[in-house]
Amino acid sequence: MSSEARDWVWEHSCSRGTARLVLLSIADRVGDEQCVSWASLSSLAKRTRASVSTVREAIDRLVDAGELEQLEDLTGPQRSTVYRLPLAAKVLAETVDDKDPDQTPAEGTEATPALRISALRRYNIRPREVPESPARARKPAVPESSRSGRKPAPRRAGNRHSDVPETGTQNRSEPDLNRRYSSGGGAVLSAAEWQVDPATHTWAREQGHLDRLGEQGLQAADAKWRAHRSGFKPRPAAAWAADWRSWVAREHPPGRPNLYAVPGTGPGQPGGMTRAEAHTAALLAALNEPTETEQ
Repeated sequence: MSSEARDWVWEHSCSRGTARLVLLSIADRVGDEQCVSWASLSSLAKRTRASVSTVREAIDRLVDAGELEQLEDLTGPQRSTVYRLPLAAKVLAETVDDKDPDQTPAEGTEATPALRISALRRYNIRPREVPESPARARKPAVPESSRSGRKPAPRRAGNRHSDVPETGTQNRSEPDLNRRYSSGGGAVLSAAEWQVDPATHTWAREQGHLDRLGEQGLQAADAKWRAHRSGFKPRPAAAWAADWRSWVAREHPPGRPNLYAVPGTGPGQPGGMTRAEAHTAALLAALNEPTETEQ
């Protein structure tokens, strides 16, 4: 009977998008002409490739449209929710009556046929157990003691559907500046992917490197830095920013070679750099200076 229920969804259902996929998934487990099925939110989310919240919204739309009923008084395997396709059940009931002309039509054929609970037990669908009344479950009073008898609060169980996202869309967020994805703050980048962020550009202007090198000189230093770092392994954006600043700080201005590559005539520590970074910049700049044997 699941094929007849699916055919009804394909041909007569007004649902669209995720709601249509959810209804087809429920109809796929229909066992007989009563069009009763069971499913859990996690299984529907896996089948439709949607989030749990999206599946909930789709079920609400289907219930409001009258194409789906949620049978609260029944429960399926592993306490899953039981659903019914009332419109499909009505059509299948009329089809059975047409095939058996000797059968007298039941009164109120316009309404959905009544459920036969006994026939649903073969599909592990049974009435929901009624919880014990509070009066019978009440425990005798315990005399108060010096120590509190209050039990610690249980740990939070967390999301029952751990393998399905609770909220949000299924697509990953749009890429952001210096991040592979905006939700992944620790993503690594290659030197070619890293871009000079506003904070780094402000640093170059405040430290005088923009005035010292000029806009074209700064662009040339950036291009040289990317050429030298093209073979390096990917790093976080913060690491590339620190490396780029160190490179620009020791870059020679056009036509004016300077050992420390920063404004000033003295060998003082370059602005914005620690002593260790200044020593490293001085050594690298010295290696770039031509020797007497090279001249």
